[in-house]
Amino acid sequence: MQVVTKEFHRPVGRLIADRLAEAPERIQILAGPRQVGKTTLVDQLLNRADRPAGSRTLLAAEPSPVAADASALGWNRPLHIGADWLVAQWARAEALAKAWDESDHPNAKAIPFVLAFDEVQQLPKWSSLVKGLWDRSLALGVRMHVLLLGSSPVLMQHGLTESLLGRFEVMRLGHWSFDEMNTAFGLTLEQYLYFGGFPGSARFVGDETRWRDYVQASLIAPNIEKDVFEMFRVDKPALLRELFSLGCAYSGQIMALDKAKGRLGGHTLTLSHQLTLLSHAGLLTGLHKYAGQLVRQRQSPPKFMVHNTALMSAMGSHGFDEARADRSHWGRLVESAVGAHLINTADGDTRLHDWRDGDDEVDFVVEPSEDMPGCEPETWQPQPRPISKPSACAPSVSSSNSDSTPRTSRLPPTTPALITAASRKKPCGADIAEAAGAPGRTGWAAAAGSASAAPCSTACASRRRCICHCTCSSAASSTSVRCSSR
Repeated sequence: MQVVTKEFHRPVGRLIADRLAEAPERIQILAGPRQVGKTTLVDQLLNRADRPAGSRTLLAAEPSPVAADASALGWNRPLHIGADWLVAQWARAEALAKAWDESDHPNAKAIPFVLAFDEVQQLPKWSSLVKGLWDRSLALGVRMHVLLLGSSPVLMQHGLTESLLGRFEVMRLGHWSFDEMNTAFGLTLEQYLYFGGFPGSARFVGDETRWRDYVQASLIAPNIEKDVFEMFRVDKPALLRELFSLGCAYSGQIMALDKAKGRLGGHTLTLSHQLTLLSHAGLLTGLHKYAGQLVRQRQSPPKFMVHNTALMSAMGSHGFDEARADRSHWGRLVESAVGAHLINTADGDTRLHDWRDGDDEVDFVVEPSEDMPGCEPETWQPQPRPISKPSACAPSVSSSNSDSTPRTSRLPPTTPALITAASRKKPCGADIAEAAGAPGRTGWAAAAGSASAAPCSTACASRRRCICHCTCSSAASSTSVRCSSR
C-alpha cells in the first residue's frame, strides 16, 4: 500500500492557486466535509519554495490532527479563541502583507499575501468580525487574500449568506474520487468501491477491523458530533444516529419516511429535517423523484445515498470478500459509488434525483442536464444481440427487472427512451469504475460524463432538456444510453 506524499495534489488545487494569484477582491472559501484534505491542500499551496514565510499567515481555530501536523509549517493555534485574538492576528497579517508587498523579493508583486484561517466556524460570531476586518483591509488598500477553510454546512448556513453577502466566493472540496485514491494510495477499483474515498483510512485497508474502527470513531463520530450536534439544534440525537445507520444500510434504495418512522420512531418531519442535516454534513442524502413540479418532488419517498461508500461499508456487516460474493450487495455498492461521485462533483446549481414509474427507472437524474447527463448503473448477465445506432431517441424503455430486449410502449414525453450504440474504446464510466467482478459474475459500471454519453448528446442536441443514462458490459461489448426530452 502506497502512502500519500506532498507531491500529490488534488485537481481543485489548481483552481485555488489561480484564485490566490489574482488581485484580492473577495474572500475565498474552501468548503467541504471533514477529513477530505482541506488543510493538507492549503499546506501544499502555501508552503512552497516560491512562497516564503513572509508571504502568508496560517491560523487554525481548532487543534485537529491535520492542523497539529501542519503546525511545524507555520500554523498558529491559540489556546483560547476569541474576538480579541482574531483582531490581533488580522492586524499582524495586515502589517506582514504591507511588508511583503514592499519587499524586494522577486515574487512579491506577482503573489499577493495570504491569510488562511482553518475551521473558522469555531470562532463565535466569526462572520460579523470577518466582515468588519475585511472591509477595513479593503479601505486601507491592503493587498491581502483571505482564505477561510471550514465544513460546508457550517460555513453556508452560519454567516456567509448574511454578514458576508457579496463578499465571498466558494470553492468546494468533496470526497476523493477513484482516480485520486488510485493515484495517491494505489487502491484498486474493487478496494475503492468497498473502502471508499477517505484518504486517512487508506493505510488500514489491509486490516479490516482496524479500518472499520478508524472510520467509525475518527471519521463518522466527529462528523456527527461537531458538524451536526454542535452547530444545529437536534432534539433527538439518538434518532439522528439511528437514521444515519439505517440510511447507510439502505443506500441505493427508496424508503418512505413513514416506513422509517415505524422502524425508528419519531415524527416524519423530524426525520426529514435530520436527513437534511446529514446531507449538509456530507454524510447521507435522500434523493427525491424527478418531477416537473417541486411539490411533487418533495412529496416523493427519498432514496438513501451515502456521500462515500466507506460509510456504507463501515456501518454494515459485510466484509470485503463477503461484499464481493454477495452480488446484490456489491451492486448497491457500485450504484452508491456512482451516486456519491455525482453528489460530490455537482456544482451549486445542480440537483440530483431518481426517477421511477412502475418497473421503469433511472437511478440518477441530473438537473439541469445540459453539461452532465444522469446515469443508471445496472447489472445483468449479458446476452449477445445485434447492436444498432439509431439517429434519434426511440420510444422503447428498458425494464430494470429484465435482461431481455427492451419492451416498447407509448409513454409521455418525459419518460426515458433507449438508445443502443456500439461500444467505445474507453469503457462507459472508466473514470469511476471498470468491469469488475469475480470469475463467473459480470462486472459492471456506469458514470456521468463518459465518452459513451456522446450518442445521447447527439440524439438530443435539438431538445431543450435531456436526461441521459449509460450502462456498459465488457462481456457484451455494448453501451446503452437513455435520453429523454422535455
